[in-house]
Amino acid sequence: MDNDEVISTLNDLIETCKDGEEGFLTCAQDVGDTTLKSFFSNRAQTCAAAALELQDLVRAYGGDPERGSSLGGALHRRWVDVKSAIMGHDDRAVLKECERGEDVAVSRYRNAIEKALPAELRTVVERQYQGVLKNHDQVRSLRDQYRSG
Repeated sequence: MDNDEVISTLNDLIETCKDGEEGFLTCAQDVGDTTLKSFFSNRAQTCAAAALELQDLVRAYGGDPERGSSLGGALHRRWVDVKSAIMGHDDRAVLKECERGEDVAVSRYRNAIEKALPAELRTVVERQYQGVLKNHDQVRSLRDQYRSG
């Protein structure tokens, strides 16, 4: 894998982290439950930290790190807002949309791991991937709790 491919892969993951950060912040604004607000805010901070770590790696490889989220992420956040407004900020609906966003993050990290990343990067990406899986599983578990509640 050449340097440009490494930088491109890391920048895709930075975008994914930024999407997650902004998505979790949107969800925190759109739920009524204070426990969920706290959960989403905490997850947003974790995503922001992951993006910073990846940005440092892009710089170390001589690249210019991505600074923002993707168009798809922005559209998804607007959809969450619209759906929340229509459904009256239904916490379960927000969790369901949040899970969809986490499905995308899992897929993007899985794609990155399948590439021939340098060993020192693979360690970071695999560690972050475990965090993405944890986020996904926690959101799904919360959604299931709210479904039955």
